[in-house]
Amino acid sequence: MGYTWPMKEEAPIKVRFVTVDADLAGQRIDNFLRTQLKGVPKSMIYRILRKGEVRVNKGRVKPEYKLQADDIVRIPPVRVSEGAPAPSPKLDKIAALESHILFEDDRILVMNKPSGMAVHGGSGLSFGLIEGLRALRPDAKFMELVHRLDRDTSGCILIAKKRSALRHMHEQLRTGKMDKRYNALVSGEWPKNRFKVKAPLRKNVLQSGERMVSVSDDGKPSETRYRILEEYAGATLVEASPITGRTHQIRVHCLHAGHPIACDPKYGDADFDASMRQKGLNRLFLHARSISLLHPATEERVTFSAPLDPTLSNTLKAL
Repeated sequence: MGYTWPMKEEAPIKVRFVTVDADLAGQRIDNFLRTQLKGVPKSMIYRILRKGEVRVNKGRVKPEYKLQADDIVRIPPVRVSEGAPAPSPKLDKIAALESHILFEDDRILVMNKPSGMAVHGGSGLSFGLIEGLRALRPDAKFMELVHRLDRDTSGCILIAKKRSALRHMHEQLRTGKMDKRYNALVSGEWPKNRFKVKAPLRKNVLQSGERMVSVSDDGKPSETRYRILEEYAGATLVEASPITGRTHQIRVHCLHAGHPIACDPKYGDADFDASMRQKGLNRLFLHARSISLLHPATEERVTFSAPLDPTLSNTLKAL
């Protein structure tokens, strides 16, 4: 007859009816189910939606259905044969994330993201920053990135803990009410009279799947403001404020201005990078130093800043 012990991470095995919280209004049903059925593969979520086992207000819905406040969702019993794919080998990495949290309340979480960590899993990575934070805060019903940082870039990144906060912050990004400042170490002497770079950017995907961005007339309008912070022999520390938010924007605009960022594997200068490596730099010198926004709850302006990691600060000392 045989009896299988229930697995610790197993999803509940009886029908549940969940009433949708007003704060989750607007969320797609497939994303909602992913948070309700932790560890259930995406393919299974689409299967139960397709078969009509999930009902909203007693009716069938498509995966792209957007929830309304007070919808009643029928969630069928789902058995997961193997435990939820918790990022177990990375537990120490997840625990280490706690020390990178700069600020947290019930609406927002601000992280000082380490260099080398992707903001989310995908492209061969089982987990990134957002998956790590969800594992660190298993009780959080909602956790989404407000914006992104390249994998090699460190510094301030915002995470919304409520859908209403996410909408509020996205609106600020769209209307220019959010102010992001980056520190970048660039090659050569940045001109004292160069305060901005306006150059349209176009995203290209190479055959390898790698994303490269280039300045192109048919690209999207892009603008970055610049200010000199410190001058060194053969290098300049600049503050870059992106007015638009394109992929790799600051990196490509620095290259376009003739001053590529130190140790940029895609848009860098080999000779400059070699000299910077001798000074101990082994990562892209681009750091999201501060972020200023209107708090989604109070509407008051708040500013968060992230210190440079030892690799970056020691490089500046060496210069």
